[in-house]
Formats: sequence, C-alpha cells, structure tokens
Amino acid sequence: MGLTMLAPGSSPEQRGRLALQWRQVSCEYTPGPEEGVVWDPRRTAWALKPHAKLLASSWVWGSRKRITCWIALYAVEAFPTCPFSCKCDSRSLEVDCSGLGLTTVPPDVPAATRTLLLLNNKLSALPSWAFANLSSLQRLDLSNNFLDQLPHSIFGDLTNLTELQLRNNSIRTLDRDLLRHSPLLRHLDLSINGLAQLPPGLFDGLLALRSLSLRSNRLQNLDRLTFEPLANLQLLQVGDNPWECDCNLRDFKHWMEWFSYRGGRLDQLACTLPKELRGKDMRMVPMEMFNYCSQLEDENSSAGLDIPGPPCTKASPEPAKPKPGAEPEPEPSTACPQKQRHRPASVRRAMGTVIIAGVVCGIVCIMMVVAAAYGCIYASLMAKYHRELKKRQPLMGDPEGEHEDQKQISSVA
Repeated sequence: MGLTMLAPGSSPEQRGRLALQWRQVSCEYTPGPEEGVVWDPRRTAWALKPHAKLLASSWVWGSRKRITCWIALYAVEAFPTCPFSCKCDSRSLEVDCSGLGLTTVPPDVPAATRTLLLLNNKLSALPSWAFANLSSLQRLDLSNNFLDQLPHSIFGDLTNLTELQLRNNSIRTLDRDLLRHSPLLRHLDLSINGLAQLPPGLFDGLLALRSLSLRSNRLQNLDRLTFEPLANLQLLQVGDNPWECDCNLRDFKHWMEWFSYRGGRLDQLACTLPKELRGKDMRMVPMEMFNYCSQLEDENSSAGLDIPGPPCTKASPEPAKPKPGAEPEPEPSTACPQKQRHRPASVRRAMGTVIIAGVVCGIVCIMMVVAAAYGCIYASLMAKYHRELKKRQPLMGDPEGEHEDQKQISSVA
C-alpha cells in the first residue's frame, strides 16, 4: 500500500505526508511488555524477561526487517518522480508535458531530465527560475504557447542546451544576454513570432549554431554584425517577413552573398518595399541599385560638420539672376566634401572580374605563342633561302647572275 501511495504523479506535499505515515506504520515499531521486552532504567536499554529469552532470535530478525524497510523507503523517495499528468521515459530521460493546458512549468521536473516538451500549452509568462537546476537539459520545446517576453536569465542554468524551440508564440523583443549561457546550442527556432528587430550581440558565443529560423516575423532589416559570429551556420530561414530592400539592408545583402558562397542554405528573402522591387529576391537585386546609399551617407556626414554654408543636395539650386548695373557677387561653393568610406566587396563582382582577367590573359598568351611560331617559321624560311642562294652563286663573279639574284631577293621582299 505504501508503494502505491508514493507512485509517480502525486504532488510533493502528498508524497512527503504519505511517506511519513508509512514510516510510522511500517518501520517505527516499538516493542511492549506483553511481548517480553521491558525498559531497564539501570542499563538505560531494552531488556528481555526470563520467559522471553526464547524470543530473542525473532527480535533480531525483526530489527533486520526494520532496517531493510527504512532503506527501501529512502530509495523510493530519492528516485526521480514524474510530474503530475506528464509522461516520462526513464530510458531517454524525456518528460512530455505537452497539450495539458499548463499555465506554469511543473516545479518537480527531475534534475536529470534531458528532453522537456511543453508545447501546446497556455504558458504566457515564465519566471526567471522556471528551469533552474536543469543543467542536464539538452532539448527544450516551448512551441505553440502565448509567451510574449522572456527574462534575460531564464536559460542561465541550461549550459548543455542544444535545441531550443520557441515557434508560434507572441515574443516581440529578446534580451541580448538571453542565450549567453548556452554555448552548445545547435538549433534555434524563433519563427512565427512578433519580432521586429534583433538586438546586437544576441548570437555572440553561439559558435555551434547550425540552423536558425526567423520566418514569419515583423523583420524589416537586419544588421550584418549580428550574424557574423555564426561561423558554423548552415541553414537560415528568413522568409515571410516585410523586408524593406533599402540602404539599411545593403550590408546584410553582402553577408548573404558570403553565406551562400561558403555553402550555406538560405530561403527566399522577398522584398516588400520599394514597389519596384516588390516580390523580388534580395539576392537577385544588383549592387548598382545601392550606389545612391553611399551618396546619402556622404551627404549626411557632411551635414553634421560645423561648417557654415548651404547643405549638400543632389541637385544644386539655380543661381540667382544679378541685378542690372550691379557687380555679381561670388556665389558660395556648394560642393560637398567627399569622404572615402569602406565599401564591402561584392562576391559576384569579384568572381566576374577574375573570369574576365583570366580570359584576357589567355588571349594574350595565345597571341604571344602565335607570334613566336610565326617568327620561327619566318627565320627558318630565310635561312633556307640563303643556303640555296649560296649554292647557285658561281665561283667567279657573274654580273648577270648577280643581277638576277638581286631581282629574286627584291621579289621575295
């Protein structure tokens, strides 16, 4: 009966109360005088009556039985129990609490759990200690809940976490230190949320991250510096976002080209604005369409200088007409100072340059080989001609023969 009361599924308070009653009933047995055992005040110990000496052997056996009972009870209490209404697998150390309508994380999740499934519940807010002492946890699934914000230290104890599923929630913002204590994270799913931007430094230290999903959010642009620490990223999903393909997304376009060049997989990043690029993949937009971004940056940088004068504009204003009879006044210079800025190289343009340079070098090499062959053939022909000319020349001078030879030489030339 005691083992049934302590079965998995009971609350911690109920298990403690029932265990205490089971100890008192089963193990804490006190012998009485009717059984031939009395208290000896002189020895301050239990003593046997003369007629009860025959029961000594049975008393020793009872003591051993009580010791065995205590060991069994403490072993049952120390064994990890399964949270109420959840399904637990002792082999894979998985706790499945999905689809139970939970509003809080069960407090009695075993510390040795490696997989915790909390998807399809009603979780809306989590305290910072929700996953405390679960340092062995490797997979955590919080998909299909109502989470809108996560404390910055909620995953502080999950140092062995390799997979985190936060799909289909209402998360709008993320703290930059949210994943700082999970350096072994390999798979992160943040799709179908309300994220409008990612804080700088969010992925710092996640060198093991392999796949990242940001689909179906409210992202309009991304910062290149946020993704540069992900040196081992292999899959990035950024589709179904209202991307604005303007100057704010130019640097991220360079990073996407580098990511694709090194073998990374990336889904379509379809532009929403401007109208001319609506529905077009950002990777297919030529870099020449972003040339005006550098001009705008130069204008903005020059506008911040403490130099009096008219602002820099793309179209210079028309000069004012001078008054008749008055000397024309010198107009202030409207030239904008051009500041040299570092522009990241385009991988596509660099590859085209290498191909063109290789073709030109090949053509030049072929021309040099043809010229060398032509020179060798011409030299051999001239040498052969001179040898034949010497054979035909008589031993004594013949003016007529010499005249004919000169004609032949002139004809050959």
